[in-house]
Amino acid sequence: MKPIENLSVLVTGGGSGIGEGIAQLYIEGGAKVTICGRRQKKIDAVATRLGKRCLAVQADITNDEDRREAVEAAVKHGGKLDVLISNAGNMVRGEIDTLKEDPLVDIFKTNVIAGMLLTGLCKPHLAKQGGAIIFIGSIHTRRAFPGASAYAATKGALETLTRVLAAELGEHNIRVNCVVPGAILTEIYERAGLLSAAESAERLHSMASSHALGRIGTNTEVAEAVDYLARSEWTTGAILDVDGGLGLGLTRDTVTSTD
Repeated sequence: MKPIENLSVLVTGGGSGIGEGIAQLYIEGGAKVTICGRRQKKIDAVATRLGKRCLAVQADITNDEDRREAVEAAVKHGGKLDVLISNAGNMVRGEIDTLKEDPLVDIFKTNVIAGMLLTGLCKPHLAKQGGAIIFIGSIHTRRAFPGASAYAATKGALETLTRVLAAELGEHNIRVNCVVPGAILTEIYERAGLLSAAESAERLHSMASSHALGRIGTNTEVAEAVDYLARSEWTTGAILDVDGGLGLGLTRDTVTSTD
C-alpha cells in the first residue's frame, strides 16, 4: 500500500459526518487534506480543529467555478493531488407520486453529476500520481426503504459509475472504488430538512438490531475502509460494503439453528 504520510487528499462534504471522519484519519496519518463544503462555519471549524495541514475551501460542488477552485486549492495546498474522495451528497424523500422534477434534478446534480465533473477536473492531477477516486455509496442499494427512491437511485448510479470509471481510467493509472456504509450518524437528514438532530439519532440507533454486529457504525470505521481503497495499489472497481451486516437483511426473530 502507498504510505499515508504526505498524501494530498481532497474531501468533498468535509464539514461533518463521514467527510470529517475521513479528513481526521488522513490528518492523523500525516497527509495534507483539503476539505470543501457549502457551509463556511462548518468547514472552518473542522480545519481549525485538525490543524494547519487541513485547508478549508467553501465550495458548492454543483457549481463549475467552485469545483475548479476546490481542485486548484487542493493541488496548491498539497503540492499535488493523490486522492479525491467524493463524499458530498444530499437526500430527497417522498413517495413516487409526490416527487417533483426540480428536487430530483437537484439531487442527481449533487450526488452524481457533480462528482463526475469533479473527477474530470482531477484526472490530470491524479494521473501524475497514480492516484485514486473514492465514491461514497449507501445501504439504500442493499436494502429497500420506501420513500427513498430518489436517493437510492443516485447511489445506485455511483456504483455503476465506479466500475465504468475504473475501466476507463485504469490506463491512466487511476483507481476508482466505492464504499457502501451502513447506518452512520451524519447530518444528512438535518440538511435535507427531514429530521432534527435528535430525531435522526433516534432513528439510526433504532436500526442497531438490524445489523449483524448489533450496532450502528462510526465515521472512523467508514474512513478506515476509504483509506484502504485509496491506498491499495491493485484494487479498482471495487464496491466495499462497510455496514456491520445491515445489508444482509437480518431479522432477529429468525430461527438460525435446528439442533
